[in-house]
Amino acid sequence: MGLLADAVTSAQRFVWVFATVYTLVIFAYIITSWLRLPYSPWLSRIQRFLYDVSEPYLRLFRRLLPSMGAIDLSPWIATIVLWVLAEALIRILDQFH
Repeated sequence: MGLLADAVTSAQRFVWVFATVYTLVIFAYIITSWLRLPYSPWLSRIQRFLYDVSEPYLRLFRRLLPSMGAIDLSPWIATIVLWVLAEALIRILDQFH
């Protein structure tokens, strides 16, 4: 029984860390999209990585939300949905304790 509890706790910790890191990646992508950074191969690679990781998830919400001009609410909605799903998954895993 202790081994199952350790596995569940590890899975819960993974879900929480994943949601935290992915939220940070989304916000780093947003911030770097607002700024005009000087050209650098490293900065360009970092921006491309942030785009490749966060844009497919954000695109799901951009398709669903109506266009509001220059205001893009998809990162906020995507982050809220991510945390609601993470919390739900943690609570489901908590049932196995």
